[in-house]
Amino acid sequence: MSWRQVILLSSLLAMVLLCMLQEGTSASVGSRQAPGEEAQEGMKQKIFMQESDASNFLKRRGKRSPKSQNEVNAENRQKLRDDELRREYYEEQRNEFENFVEEQRDEQEERTREAVEQWRQWHYDGLYPSYLYNRHHV
Repeated sequence: MSWRQVILLSSLLAMVLLCMLQEGTSASVGSRQAPGEEAQEGMKQKIFMQESDASNFLKRRGKRSPKSQNEVNAENRQKLRDDELRREYYEEQRNEFENFVEEQRDEQEERTREAVEQWRQWHYDGLYPSYLYNRHHV
């Protein structure tokens, strides 16, 4: 026998066995319910609602009908939350930009200071203070 025939035969045997077990369990279950099962059905009734209630629940109100106070409150809470998130985002962006600008200014100031210091060292004439008006021209 080839391996295909072996796989086909074993899967067919497993399917027949499962069908027989399912029929056996359904035949062994009595029609009488246990007290725990009655509690479970009561719980199902609490969780699931009737079809008419569900359809009424899912119906939308008309576009022109006024909103309930709960809807208005929920929308206002959502708008306030969005405003707060937007404010935090822009504040963070502003802080990052201010830090960037401050770093750029510090770097530019450092470069300028170094350039001035180099110019002073290069043009120092041995007098103190080393300014041009202190130079003695012959």
